[in-house]
Amino acid sequence: MSDYKAPDNSLQLGAPSYRLAVSDAEFISNREEMRGLRFALEYTKADLTLRDWGVRSTIIVFGSARIPSPELAAARIAAAAPGPEREQAQKLGAWSRYYQEAREFARLVSVEGGAMKPVDGQRDNVIATGGGPGIMEAANRGAHDAGAPSIGFNITLPGEQQPNAYSTPDLTFRFHYFAMRKMHLAMRARALAVFPGGFGTMDELFEILTLQQTQKASPTPVVLVGEDYWNSVINFNAMVDSGLIEAADLNIFEIVNTGAEAWAALKARGLKPENPKRRKVP
Repeated sequence: MSDYKAPDNSLQLGAPSYRLAVSDAEFISNREEMRGLRFALEYTKADLTLRDWGVRSTIIVFGSARIPSPELAAARIAAAAPGPEREQAQKLGAWSRYYQEAREFARLVSVEGGAMKPVDGQRDNVIATGGGPGIMEAANRGAHDAGAPSIGFNITLPGEQQPNAYSTPDLTFRFHYFAMRKMHLAMRARALAVFPGGFGTMDELFEILTLQQTQKASPTPVVLVGEDYWNSVINFNAMVDSGLIEAADLNIFEIVNTGAEAWAALKARGLKPENPKRRKVP
């Protein structure tokens, strides 16, 4: 019987350099030089999953993550201490009607827009959101109410945004890069409905308006829900009066007050249940 003992190669086996490159999360995630590959991975994973599901086109819903559902608003108000805490809870709670409007909008889109009726394996007008709470939750919830699939394009944030409970699990994504998330939000969008929101909502809204204005994307109807809000926070006519945009640019969007009006406006602007042609990618 031989006394031979193979040399110990555990250090080699455990060395980072020995890991398969595709399995080396530290190498892929932490090297600045790998940013291009990370972009490609974020694009390709979501793209292939949506293709596998037959999602050909979407209707995007943007709006504040801070707007609570009526039931959450009531619970927060009841739990808040009298004074500033309760006043803040009541202030946000007053916005919950837009949660209801976004939920109803998404339900109508899902029932009437074709998301539940694939044609040759392709689904059109699937509700897509940023995947988080507030208006995003409301829209995913409206699709869920109808029994339709919906998409959540989440983003990793320092506060760690959690996905809401209503987006279709297989269509709930998470991105590191805002740019790649925005691309996926825009590239299949056949329409956009924007509810009251803050910096993030404005960022996403003007991204789409700019793509429309510069004709970098196919014509896409846009509705802003909440006339009082939008007319108070943005003076679009001042942009025209200053000569910095054209009067015709205001025709890119329409301002309405309810989810039902938003859906009617999109249909009046030419949105159809099915979209047999692939969209131009921004």
